[in-house]
Amino acid sequence: METVIGFLRENPLLLLFIVAGIGYPLGQLKIGGTRLGVAAVLFVGLAIGALDPNLKLPEVLYQLGLVLFVYCIGLSSGSVFFDSLKRQGIKDNLLVIAALLFAALLAAGLHLALDIKPPLIAGMFAGSLTNTPALAGALEHIKAAFPGNEAILSEPVIAYSLTYPMGVLGMILAIYILQRLWKIDYSAEAQQAREFGPMNEPLFSQTLRITQSNGMTIAEFIRTNDLNLIFGRRKRAGKVEIVRGDTTLWPDDLVSMVGSREDLQTAQQLLGEISSERIEFDLSQYDKRRVFVSSSQTVGRRLRELNLLERYGAIVTRLRRGDLEMLPHGNTTLSLGDQVRVIAPHENLEAVIRLFGDSYRGVSELDILTFSFGLALGMLLGFLPIPLPGGVTLKLGIAGGPLIISLILGALGRTGPIIWHIPYSTNLSLRQIGLVIFLAGIGTRSGYAFISTFSQGNGPLVFLGGALITCFTALFTLWVGYRRLHIPMGILTGILAGLQTQPAVLGFAQEQTRNEMPNIGYATVYPIAMILKIILAQVLLILFL
Repeated sequence: METVIGFLRENPLLLLFIVAGIGYPLGQLKIGGTRLGVAAVLFVGLAIGALDPNLKLPEVLYQLGLVLFVYCIGLSSGSVFFDSLKRQGIKDNLLVIAALLFAALLAAGLHLALDIKPPLIAGMFAGSLTNTPALAGALEHIKAAFPGNEAILSEPVIAYSLTYPMGVLGMILAIYILQRLWKIDYSAEAQQAREFGPMNEPLFSQTLRITQSNGMTIAEFIRTNDLNLIFGRRKRAGKVEIVRGDTTLWPDDLVSMVGSREDLQTAQQLLGEISSERIEFDLSQYDKRRVFVSSSQTVGRRLRELNLLERYGAIVTRLRRGDLEMLPHGNTTLSLGDQVRVIAPHENLEAVIRLFGDSYRGVSELDILTFSFGLALGMLLGFLPIPLPGGVTLKLGIAGGPLIISLILGALGRTGPIIWHIPYSTNLSLRQIGLVIFLAGIGTRSGYAFISTFSQGNGPLVFLGGALITCFTALFTLWVGYRRLHIPMGILTGILAGLQTQPAVLGFAQEQTRNEMPNIGYATVYPIAMILKIILAQVLLILFL
């Protein structure tokens, strides 16, 4: 065994692939009807890391994984994040502020009730909420208060190493238990949560024969009845034409529509009856094609900016992004790798295809220049010291800086000729690779410290105290958010991961929901959670030290 451990110590890349190769398939096994998913890599890393103090991945390796993961999350969630701030973001962030204050009060209560040293309490708070910058802030405060006292300086680190693993596991456990207790149907929840952006709602098409009309235009009809529909073609007196926003429907018109089953049924009740003639299949005057968005002329632009109807007499009726199919509208921003269904006159179809690009190679390659430049901007922001009242200096770190920059770049989409988006499939791949590397890194680096320090002094007491802070904070957040504030559980699991500033929890949440809702919650609250935890860790020291 010693020979094997020594060999792995000298070959960290082999160690990484062994941890990932064992952990990832274990995560696919169902336990009580639920998979751990990629979070299983963390548990395997903890187990292997516990074998030897030097059996761990280099710090720069797991930092690379973390940076890749958060940057890709931000790019894909940027536009939705800023939209959510206008609707839901204030409530979400107030919930996180309340939960973190609750966690700080728990930590203070443990100090008063069990007489745990203040440095241990600060480390316990940072570890139970898995926030390294909060630990760094506490250490800086102790250095200033007790210069040269290495004994006191080591106490927050010990408490952090004891409570960090449970800080991850406790949050995952809380999600697992409550989603089963409350019988959460994430698929049905996503279909109802339109205000959070497009989710994976099945789309259908049908042709209606108009039997009743009040003279409203298509735009007025959709706005008045709050419907999410795309009208494609209209047939009147044997002539087929593209439907415009100012088109008015009259009795005996045939009109094709695309939308959810519910909205199509509502439109049928208001307008007429289903026709046996499917004009969406009529290719006599118009043709249709699915094309890839790969051209720099279209990536990062809103659909209305392309003026398809005026320039080509064409419209887009569906948009597919990865496994998600959605209805495109004028303010829909096109991303690299999107597939759009275009309806256009025969003579203009090839011109429309050239406009979008339709190159599979173009949607498979990563623009290294813009990707690296965006990451560099994020890293620089993370290193930038931000002064706060009371002489405290805040750094967003290698997680916070790239996340904030990528949210901004993801919302912008492009800056002149520079396209910040990356292909959707590439984003998912980099996100997954980054998360696996990060989980393997923190697992191997935390395993031995956890085991070796557990039996030292107040080790069991600190461990249990940290577990209480983690679990009660998780239960408080989920119960208040779901039962009182009525936040969808899919969003709420992301909020919990953002409160914890913990990609492992986000990875588990994504495995459970199988949609983008956790990413929205995570990105919405991450910045305020990061800042507040750094401040509260130092407030605990100021109050009790």
